[in-house]
Amino acid sequence: MEVKIGVQHAPREIVLESGQSAEEVERVVAEALSGKSQLLSLTDDHGRKVLVPADRLAYVELGEPAPRKVGFGAL
Repeated sequence: MEVKIGVQHAPREIVLESGQSAEEVERVVAEALSGKSQLLSLTDDHGRKVLVPADRLAYVELGEPAPRKVGFGAL
């Protein structure tokens, strides 16, 4: 699933492909915004962690669950 994170006072957004479900990402974002945690912590498909301070979040956009395939391939 593609996740885009907007950060206040940052010119570019953070884009990552996460193996987490939309419900899991939404729960983690809600916890960060409610003050239960100081950081928004997500893990991408390569196992890298992305940490964003909760008070700097501008927006979080959840993309489609399965990325579209582009290019040539055998059927």
